[in-house]
Amino acid sequence: MKTLGQITRKLPVQEGFSLVELAIVLIIVALLSSGLMFGLGNQQKQIQFKEMQNQTDNVLNAIMGFAMTNGRLPCPADPNVSKQTNSAGTEILSLSPPNCDPRTSGCVVTCKLEHGVVPWQTLAIQEIDPWGNRLTYFVGREFSNPISYDEEISGVKARFSLDTAGRAKIQSGAGQPIASDVPAVIISHGNRAFGAYTSAGQQIPDAIGDEKINSNGTLTFVSRPPSDHFDDHVAWVVPTILKSRLVAVGKLP
Repeated sequence: MKTLGQITRKLPVQEGFSLVELAIVLIIVALLSSGLMFGLGNQQKQIQFKEMQNQTDNVLNAIMGFAMTNGRLPCPADPNVSKQTNSAGTEILSLSPPNCDPRTSGCVVTCKLEHGVVPWQTLAIQEIDPWGNRLTYFVGREFSNPISYDEEISGVKARFSLDTAGRAKIQSGAGQPIASDVPAVIISHGNRAFGAYTSAGQQIPDAIGDEKINSNGTLTFVSRPPSDHFDDHVAWVVPTILKSRLVAVGKLP
């Protein structure tokens, strides 16, 4: 007769992961997670870049529409004004003599600034780019000064003529010319944002290299593929397109 010990079978021992096996599992999980995060990060960058391109196109279209209506390009808005201020996002104008009525004879109206930000309120467009900053904007006064009452009465329909040349130039990172005689330039300073203005009216410091060139208030701007040290997106008003649009609506010649 078999004893209870002889009848009872030996149950298999359940063994857990060893430290080495657990470490391997954690490494695999970490690699998979980092790859997923990297993919999501790239996808987010692509989405923001596409949004920025669409926004820049909208800005250019709004500027062209303004020019076709008013015979000039819009003046810049003051970049140092907080969003909470009433004048934020509007054209900044100077009157001569001071405080004169623009709709009366003898009153001359000019753009106070050539370098500033896109006047989003005047154009009824979005204030900030996908990274939360305003769009830098340059426009020459020869294209943007308002037409005075006296000029309008005398038959002037456009601030500029077919022969008027812009003063801005666009170059590559290597300094090669891309465009010249440019009337106006629009810049999104990208995710790096150095040189951009915030909605609080503060400029983000520490721009260097080509990003500094795009934010230091000169007439030279750099347009090149993005890198670890540059992600500005530069767009500009093409003079031939601007003038042809005004010819089409009877503002020129």
